[in-house]
Amino acid sequence: MSVQFSKVCSLILLEHFGEIVEKVGTDLFQWGPKPLTLIASSTKLSIDKVKQSLCVLLQYGLASFAAAKNGRIAEYSLLPEKVFSLLRYPRYLYLIKTKFGVEAEMLVEEFLRSGYDSASKVILRAASRLKETRPGSEGGSNFPLLRDKFVLLVNKQFLVRCPSPSENTDGKASAVPNLTAEKTQLHLPPTLNIKSLTLLQEGETADAGDIGVYWSVNFDRFHQDFRDQIIVSSVSRRIDESASEIFRLLLQLMYIRTEPWARSSNYIPYSELRDTLRKKDPQSPILLHLEQYLKIIEADSTCFLTRVGDSGGGQFCINMYKIFEALTWTCIENIIVERFGSKAARIFRLVKARKHIEQEKIQKIAMIPAREAKQLTYRLLHENFLQLQEIRKSMANNAGPNKMFFLFHIDLEEVARMVLDFSYKALYNAMTRRAHESDENRRLIEKKQRIDSIALNMTEQGATPDQLQEIEEMMAPPEVDLLNKVKNRVQKLSEAELHLEQTIFLMQLFLSYNQQ
Repeated sequence: MSVQFSKVCSLILLEHFGEIVEKVGTDLFQWGPKPLTLIASSTKLSIDKVKQSLCVLLQYGLASFAAAKNGRIAEYSLLPEKVFSLLRYPRYLYLIKTKFGVEAEMLVEEFLRSGYDSASKVILRAASRLKETRPGSEGGSNFPLLRDKFVLLVNKQFLVRCPSPSENTDGKASAVPNLTAEKTQLHLPPTLNIKSLTLLQEGETADAGDIGVYWSVNFDRFHQDFRDQIIVSSVSRRIDESASEIFRLLLQLMYIRTEPWARSSNYIPYSELRDTLRKKDPQSPILLHLEQYLKIIEADSTCFLTRVGDSGGGQFCINMYKIFEALTWTCIENIIVERFGSKAARIFRLVKARKHIEQEKIQKIAMIPAREAKQLTYRLLHENFLQLQEIRKSMANNAGPNKMFFLFHIDLEEVARMVLDFSYKALYNAMTRRAHESDENRRLIEKKQRIDSIALNMTEQGATPDQLQEIEEMMAPPEVDLLNKVKNRVQKLSEAELHLEQTIFLMQLFLSYNQQ
């Protein structure tokens, strides 16, 4: 894990949970698994504060524990990828809202807020929120809908059952709990009693049918959808919407016969794709040109699809590694264009095409003046976008010194790691600047919030437009201008964070597939 990634994780923990939790999390990131006493010793915090911090980290799935070698004490570890996932919470909620509606979004939001909880408690809180947002509806009337949405989220694997402590073979509980969960139970929806939920809402004691069963968000499932969105949108940009719809169906068929994170899919028959498309929409115009679209997708340089055999229309394989390798090349080329210009990108593409090439050939083939080509090439080398390999060629008669060749080449994995590292650095800078803007203008922001609160209360009490205008004028014009500038700066920084997070996700996917 890089230093920049560590700084980003520390800042995320600081923003969400405060200084004490951040201190404990940073210590675990730097030193790895540690028992409670060593954490307290290195952080200079009391045992109680360390316990509270670890409880918070464990509650939100940001840390894990395991028995030490002696089996008597627990060692705690930070899960940095889970910490980084906190930045993606808005994307998770937007995805659920788009796919399953507002009710499902509320359920997922409650789980993200609490870390883990029982289905009945989450449904009760979501029903209370729905009652507030929809004044005409009764809280109990939303229970069947919320239960169905919860079951849908479990069936689609966006929610997963939490593991529970297991007993030893001798029936005794161990000093350090061993959390396990049966695979058959992970995505088995609970059977909830609607009448019991109604009684619980009224403050009475009842058993909804899920005592001791807890659920949490399955982030891995969200990342699968994000990955598929990247591929489908890429197909749409390179070809068209119909081609992206075909590829979306191919991805759905892939999940039937292949592990979600496999490097490449098992073969998908053409007949199965055609039948699936026909069942979805018998009148779809895509059916008439399905074969042509598949040939276009197959011929694309991104290598979205590989055909095997011709009988029955052939079979198709989705090579995830090849797809994200091509997308990573494209992303890096775009970065070079923005940082160094189109001529530098031309040199980069030339080295990519030739694998290994000398400086003189770069100048000739790229059709760039010798001095400028040399400057750009060595600038790319200095920034680690290019690598240099030295080759010694011995003379046949050994009469003179050995001749040396310097060949430029690209190590894509090394470049991707470098891009990932400075993306973390840029993200840290953007988050720090956004926090600085908010802190510097906190008084003004709080004043605006108080005025908005007063205006809202006055509106509910039936205030006239003149009275509301008078309240709005409590902020002087210079303050309004400054506040608007601050909002614009914060918004731009937030957008930059979003784009950086997407670049980071792409690089992480490529490196993950590259290591398989």
